[in-house]
Amino acid sequence: MQKCEITGKGKQFGNNVSFSLRRTSKVWKPNLQTKTVVVDGKKVKIKVSAAGIRTLKKKGLLSTENN
Repeated sequence: MQKCEITGKGKQFGNNVSFSLRRTSKVWKPNLQTKTVVVDGKKVKIKVSAAGIRTLKKKGLLSTENN
């Protein structure tokens, strides 16, 4: 599922509106990336959005040398 495990961001729904004002459904997905975080001495892989990565770096929970 397209959902950030830190911030809870998920898919957003809306409409594409053409020049002739026809509406077709559109889905915006979050920018999710898989990151490895050390929790209680164990490496855990989590799916995190780009905003969640910034939050983890700000709090000092994710170092810059992690992929």
